[in-house]
Amino acid sequence: MVSSDPSWLDRMYNNRARVPDHPAYFERWAAESAATRAALACRVDLRYGDGAGETLDVCPAPVPDAPVLVFIHGGYWRSLDKSQHSFIARSFNDRGVCVVLPNYALCPGTAEQPVGIDDIALQMVRALAWTWRHVAAHGGDPSRITVSGHSAGGHLAAMLLGCDWKAVAPDLPVQLVRNALSISGVHDLRPLQHAPFIADALRLTDDAARRLSPALWPAPARGRLWAIAGGDESEEFKRQNALIRDAWGARTVPVCELMPGRNHFSIVDALADPGHRLHRLAAQLLEA
Repeated sequence: MVSSDPSWLDRMYNNRARVPDHPAYFERWAAESAATRAALACRVDLRYGDGAGETLDVCPAPVPDAPVLVFIHGGYWRSLDKSQHSFIARSFNDRGVCVVLPNYALCPGTAEQPVGIDDIALQMVRALAWTWRHVAAHGGDPSRITVSGHSAGGHLAAMLLGCDWKAVAPDLPVQLVRNALSISGVHDLRPLQHAPFIADALRLTDDAARRLSPALWPAPARGRLWAIAGGDESEEFKRQNALIRDAWGARTVPVCELMPGRNHFSIVDALADPGHRLHRLAAQLLEA
C-alpha cells in the first residue's frame, strides 16, 4: 500500500539519497560515453525539432538494415543528458544494432518557457518520428524500432508504445515502435506529486498525474513491453515495475523481472554488459 507520508515517499523515490556513491556512476558513464562516441563515429546533436533540448545522437549500425534501439535517459525528467549514456551503444553496436539517444528539455524549464512531463512526452514522439524517417541513412531499419529507457526514460518508453502514430502524422506507420523495454520505470506518477524532493520540479496536477501514467491506460493494441528493475531498488520501484504488468496483462508485458544485486544505477551498467541477463533480454527484444 502506498503511503502519503512525504518522508516515506522521499525514501522510496529519491534514488540519489539511496545510493550515496551515485556521482561515481555519472562520472564513469560520461568518460566511457565520450570514448564510445569517438570509437563508433557517432553523429551527435542532430536536430529532431526546433525546441529546447530537441537533439539526438546516432551511433550508426555496422551493417545495413539493422535493428534500431532508441535509448531514453533518466533523471526524473529534470536532469542528466544523452551524452552520459552513449556507453550503452558499444555492446549493442557489436551486435549489429543502430543506437539512437535523444535528449529532451528538462523540468521545470524557465518562467518564460516552462517544461512539464507532457511537453517531454511530445518531444519523444517527435524524436521517434525523426528516427523512423531518417534512421535508414544510418544503417537502421525503420520497421524494427525498439524503445528502451531508464527510470523517467522507462516511463517515456511505455508511453511511446501506446502512442497513436497515425494521429501524429499520416505518413507514420501504425506500429512505429515495435517493442519497448522499461528499466526501473515509473508507471504511475501519482506518488511523485507528494514527494518533496521532486514535487516542485515536476508540478504535477491531479489531472496530469493520471493522464501521464501508462499504468492507468488500456494496454496498447500492438507491441510488447518488457519491465525490469533492480533487486536492490526500493519497494516502490519494485511495485512500479510489477504495476505495469498488472495493468496491461501478461500478454502485453510477458517479461517482468527483478535483477538481483542491482540498484537504480548499476541496473544501467547491466544493460550495457553483454554478459548480463538484462543485455541479453534487450537483444532478444530487438530481434523479436
